[in-house]
Amino acid sequence: MKTEFAKLYTPQGETLSGIPWNVYPRPQMRRDSFLCLNGEWDISINEGSTEKIIVPFPPESLLSGIGRGVGTDPKLYYRKKFSLPDGFAGEGRVLLHFGAVDQIARVTLNGCELGEHRGGYTPFSFDVTECICEENTLEVFVRDELHTKVLPYGKQREKRGGMWYTPVTGIWQTVWLESVPENYIKSIKIETDESFALISVQGAQEGTVIVSTPDGELAFPLETGQARVELEKARLWSPEDPYLYEFTVKTEQDEVRSYFALRTLTVGKVNGVSRLLLNGKPYFFHGLLDQGYFSDGIYTPATPECFERDITEMKRLGFNMLRKHIKIEPEMFYYYCDRLGMVVFQDMVNNGAYSFLRDTALPTAGLKRLSDKRLHRDKKTRAAFVCAMKETAELLYNHPCVCYYTIFNEGWGQFESEKMYHKLKEIDSTRFIDTASGWFSGAESDVESLHIYFKPVKMKKSEKPIVLSEFGGYSYKPEGHVFNAEKTYGYRFFREREAFEEALLKLYREEVVPLVKEGLCAAVYTQVSDVEDETNGLLSYDRKVCKVSEEPMREIAMALYGEIAK
Repeated sequence: MKTEFAKLYTPQGETLSGIPWNVYPRPQMRRDSFLCLNGEWDISINEGSTEKIIVPFPPESLLSGIGRGVGTDPKLYYRKKFSLPDGFAGEGRVLLHFGAVDQIARVTLNGCELGEHRGGYTPFSFDVTECICEENTLEVFVRDELHTKVLPYGKQREKRGGMWYTPVTGIWQTVWLESVPENYIKSIKIETDESFALISVQGAQEGTVIVSTPDGELAFPLETGQARVELEKARLWSPEDPYLYEFTVKTEQDEVRSYFALRTLTVGKVNGVSRLLLNGKPYFFHGLLDQGYFSDGIYTPATPECFERDITEMKRLGFNMLRKHIKIEPEMFYYYCDRLGMVVFQDMVNNGAYSFLRDTALPTAGLKRLSDKRLHRDKKTRAAFVCAMKETAELLYNHPCVCYYTIFNEGWGQFESEKMYHKLKEIDSTRFIDTASGWFSGAESDVESLHIYFKPVKMKKSEKPIVLSEFGGYSYKPEGHVFNAEKTYGYRFFREREAFEEALLKLYREEVVPLVKEGLCAAVYTQVSDVEDETNGLLSYDRKVCKVSEEPMREIAMALYGEIAK
């Protein structure tokens, strides 16, 4: 008998209308030129009849208008006809952007082959100046090779269930055009400390950087592609004061708006204990596992404001950090975290085959150290992971909210972890790095990372800062807001809301808070929201029910922050 899953809509999904995600999708490199190509497209799935789909929602999602699986090794053919607004192209160049397409996309415009992109989580673009017209036909051919486990895939699984979720296929982030001058700014890299920002511009050698400060605007010369911004009265970014410095890069032909924040991340000894320091002071990162799944859009929330609502809800409960779990979000998520003051612990997205015995059962029983030099030896799989890790770190480099990277989670796809630690440090030495979250620890890592379920939260002393990177996972199913009424996944189960909340508060008060004085620097409760069968969220899957009360949760937060202040 086939299980019937509830059709749950988020509040934003219930009222969705017009062109979805019709907002400028790249908040750290903004121009006035923007043409959104989201909305209704034609699609043919596995050479079937043509249907209508709402982009950027994957076809498996309710919001796409299709709402069904696409089979194993699917092939999708997207088609969109569009017109250019008068004067859009001008005398410069026209760029076509894709936020993300899962997994392999080949793109054609007006019969011109533009190229192919592999990987389902990072943006890509094409210069389409030579083949764009007033009336256009855009075609995207997509293959999803989830079954090969070569490309990173996260929590997607063809046979969903438990901690594995419905896979997504095809376009799942914004498709858009912009018009740029002939000599345009291609990218911006921002390196910061507590008093300065070094802004490096690709595509321009000379110009001016104008920075807005509390005392007014300051201008700095852009010379040989760089501008060094020195600030005497620096205002440092933190979750308590997420101050952003807006700035504009002006060149002879181009103008781009962006922002930066000043903050430092270091490891230091405080009273003989290793601590994670934010802006030179011990800081407790009080967080939640954030899977980034939504009941109606799966990978893609109905609107960007869904991200904002999740962040503000968790801040309301006293949290200051989200561990973005093996998924890369649209840049709007990181922008909201930057602006609202929410630290992000960012996971790299796993690939490689998963083994329940090796990766879950034995480590849970106590086998948490294993040489990974000979694990996942396929060269293509390893190369795909390294490529995706590099793309992820480069994509998120400028976002101040991103303070911590997890390379491997619980041995999933793990190989040569020590080598991967050094490789990531070469790409980005400014963040904390958790090489192996949970188990199969490598010799090189900035933290000692623990996952503790099914037993009391305890820890041994360590020369490294200690992070409880997963714990809890208590399950409560609010009636009428459950995806799968027949099956439940979690680590401890409650039928009543009051019992669930009481147990959660007891877990923090008796087991987590006392560990701060012993060296605990961060704790990540599982999780922000329910996801399909997994009902251990503080929010229901449709985001309509918060399972805990604000006041006692904020009291827990104050207790944690009070301990670190001592």
